[in-house]
Amino acid sequence: MAITAMPVTIITGFLGSGKTTLLNRILTESHGERIAVIVNEFGEIGIDNQLIVGETDEEIFEMNNGCICCTVRGDLIKTLSDLYARKQEDSTEFERVVIETTGLANPAPVIQTFFADPKIQKRYYPDAVITVVDSKHIEQHLDDGQEAVEQIAFADLVLLNKTDLVSSEHLSDLEERIRKISATTRMKRTQNSELPIDEILDIRAFDLSQKLELDPLFMEPEYPYEWAGIYSLLSGEYRLVLQEGPDPSMNAVLVPVEAASPSALETAQDPAMLAFSDEENGLGTGGTLAPDGRLYRLDLEPREEWFGVKIERPGSYALFTEHRPEEFGAELWGPDGSLAPVLQREYKPDHEHDQSVTSVGLREEVPLERMRFQYWLQNLLNTKGQDIFRFKGVLNVQGMDQRVVAQGVHMISSMAKDRTWEDDEPRVSEMVFIGRNLDAEELRSGLSGCRIRSGVKQL
Repeated sequence: MAITAMPVTIITGFLGSGKTTLLNRILTESHGERIAVIVNEFGEIGIDNQLIVGETDEEIFEMNNGCICCTVRGDLIKTLSDLYARKQEDSTEFERVVIETTGLANPAPVIQTFFADPKIQKRYYPDAVITVVDSKHIEQHLDDGQEAVEQIAFADLVLLNKTDLVSSEHLSDLEERIRKISATTRMKRTQNSELPIDEILDIRAFDLSQKLELDPLFMEPEYPYEWAGIYSLLSGEYRLVLQEGPDPSMNAVLVPVEAASPSALETAQDPAMLAFSDEENGLGTGGTLAPDGRLYRLDLEPREEWFGVKIERPGSYALFTEHRPEEFGAELWGPDGSLAPVLQREYKPDHEHDQSVTSVGLREEVPLERMRFQYWLQNLLNTKGQDIFRFKGVLNVQGMDQRVVAQGVHMISSMAKDRTWEDDEPRVSEMVFIGRNLDAEELRSGLSGCRIRSGVKQL
């Protein structure tokens, strides 16, 4: 059946601003529409999906352990394509898509997806980029890093959230600062991300020309690899030789192309990007890197390593690597020595995340003692709160039939009873901390210390 292009709302904002609260408001409003939700989290444990309410569980898609703007951008294209295929087959019903990005995402590459991929461009269009701002803490993040600035710069609508935590003078100063970042952005003051639904959906606020004025290179795509080269190879066996480099491994994709030409390399770029979002195939030294378009993780020891490349048919082959070859002294060797690529290109992302900002996921199967947990958490926030940008978790607390949701930003925290545990639902505690210079072992030990004492039974 024919399907008209569907609107997409992108919800972004720094960690702890209130994005999930806004998403829940959209899902529980009486607008009568079916919504497909895509949630991206910065960490291996997904908590947001457990905190989303509403009647659309079967249409919620998670993308974890990477930012949607870079490492899992290929997953976004795959998810959108899968949604479209399911709608064509009448196996799902939805009229729009809402994407909640991780709090560290740059929205620009997410928006690019709807223009750079022809199929996606025909099937979806961006309705608005909505950036939620924590009015109390945002200025610290505007001073410390680039992510919060980018989120405001590309916003069509900024929600100045948590206005009850600051003065009206502070809000006026904040609005003035935001106007200096983006003079055309509309702003609304909110508490608990509360706003009428007709000011959120179908507002047709996205304007590509404004984004191009803000950044003339806005439509320049970003890729998860930094280098590609095309080699002309005969049938036979080759070796990809690498030296010790800055990382213990390097990802690579090898794919046949029609010719050793710039156009052939350009044609291979997007399939390679999608491959970089697939599951890694780990290779130790001596393993074979096949020219099959799959993602291979080349595991390196602190010495020279080599990986076999077997070519069945002569022709042109494009090698895409996560890092530039000179970082690992990478060379492709044939029977007669080192081979140079016929042509090559470097891809350098315009943005990089602060490498000191990480996430730590915690899981505890033994029920927690409430008072111990509260004491540990409060002490942690009192001493490390400035470096903890966001934490959230679903807890299994001794004596409670309900889940307990704990979350907070810096030194502000809350705990509240949630829904009752389902009979067939594992009663485990899961938490995610996102911040700067986090000590993973200290956090794991701290949560483990909150277990109920031996011999104490859960009610």
